[in-house]
Amino acid sequence: MKIFRFIVSKIFLRKAILGIGMILLLCMANYITFTAARSILSTFQGYQETKYINQEGIYIANLDPDSHMDMGLINENGTHAVYDYLNNNFNYAFYTDGFIVSIPNTDDMEISLGYMNEEYYKLNQFELSQGADVDFNYQFDGEIPVLIGKGLSTTYPVGSTIKMEESVLGRPITLKVQGVLKQNAYHSNYYALNSKTYYNFSILVPVNEEFMNHANIDLRLNGLMDITILQSTKEQIADLGEVIKDNLGLIFNFFSQQQNYDYFNEYYLHALKIICIITFILLVVITCLSVWNALVSVRLMLKDFTINLLVGLSYSKLKKIFYGYFGILSFINLIVIFIITAFDRYGCWLRKDATFATYGLFGLIGMDWLALLLVAASDILIGVIVVESMLWKIKKIPISLGVLQ
Repeated sequence: MKIFRFIVSKIFLRKAILGIGMILLLCMANYITFTAARSILSTFQGYQETKYINQEGIYIANLDPDSHMDMGLINENGTHAVYDYLNNNFNYAFYTDGFIVSIPNTDDMEISLGYMNEEYYKLNQFELSQGADVDFNYQFDGEIPVLIGKGLSTTYPVGSTIKMEESVLGRPITLKVQGVLKQNAYHSNYYALNSKTYYNFSILVPVNEEFMNHANIDLRLNGLMDITILQSTKEQIADLGEVIKDNLGLIFNFFSQQQNYDYFNEYYLHALKIICIITFILLVVITCLSVWNALVSVRLMLKDFTINLLVGLSYSKLKKIFYGYFGILSFINLIVIFIITAFDRYGCWLRKDATFATYGLFGLIGMDWLALLLVAASDILIGVIVVESMLWKIKKIPISLGVLQ
């Protein structure tokens, strides 16, 4: 231990500014690697989730960025006309969320309501931890069966009811818990695949045609923004666009999911390349600084290094000391990243942000742990490169070569 402390203080930390700078650079490289790894994993999950709609004849609606929405021109008759046309000519998957309501729960979270039709439910195949699938053929004036997130299951177990005084129907409704979604169930954005909405504090409400006929304009209009048209053609989609324009004064684009992938990749891959380049530059700088700092320190203390310490010190032992130092450094950096990530996850709970609140071991979900594992692997690679480079240069100093052998 005495030799370890001596070598670390006299080689790695002899020049405090260089030593601290290298530590900070390594921490920066680790955090960038962690962020990139987690983003890639999240993107992969997004691809897996949305692959079911990446098929011929499926189109996803998207409001044209240049289309001006004038709510004064949008009325009940217009939205009804659009949905009548949809019901008569298309099979479509309807889903919209973001309707925040205050419902009593043990975590005092704001609850997000999501609305879906049967086609959307069939396409997504939600995994349940408790209960059974919802029934879309319910009595409109009775209890509406719903699915809830894991975070609400303690307050509202399967079979319990939730009363809402205000709703998109313009009247009080009663929801009956039919099933509980799997912990950390999520929904990926069609256009930004690495972005997710978590369902832990959500209620998913099944909607049928009667429900839609009585719903307010907000629900019907928001539902059009990401509506998925199934088994269609470009000609039929063009006609639908004209119907929407004539009745609502809005211009909608309809893209296949492959087009959404291409749009996403155009920007995401470019950003990922920049991240990789920055990480590589940091790796080169860390290696060069470490090797140069070690060489300068060894040359400055060559006499002490030779007389007092290196007598009997083998090359393999010196190698272990170097690896031990970088192992401790990497462990500290991993702890720092863990704390930052855990605090970020916990921040969602403090802010009562139902959209991103998640459950996990020490606050981290599986994706976070896997990203940390990849960071640890990258640290091993960095450590090998730096240590072997340092030893290779040190061995080239004649007196070092003589003593170490």
